Amino acid sequence: MKPEIDERQILENAKKKVRRVKLFYLHLALYFIGIALLIYNLFIVEDEYAKVITGLNISIIVLWTIVIIVQAWVVFKGKLLFNKSWEDKKIEEYLDKKQEQEHQRWE
Repeated sequence: MKPEIDERQILENAKKKVRRVKLFYLHLALYFIGIALLIYNLFIVEDEYAKVITGLNISIIVLWTIVIIVQAWVVFKGKLLFNKSWEDKKIEEYLDKKQEQEHQRWE
């Protein structure tokens, strides 16, 4: 009975992680669209409140970037792009390719 509960819990945790990653990528896409629109807004503002609007847009860009970075850190914590296990996998992959090439030469 206990292994069934553990498997169910593992499945639920995996679903939660996948949902977090999916929501992060959705947020990232909306971020790029929003930042593009805010930057465009910086170029078209030419009235008496230009300094205020520019300051507001810059503040939004900075704060939203910080939020995206924090969310990425929470979602992908411990999963750096070039960590030690990635290096080990790549080394193994290159060694396997080299061995396959050597075997093909002699056959």
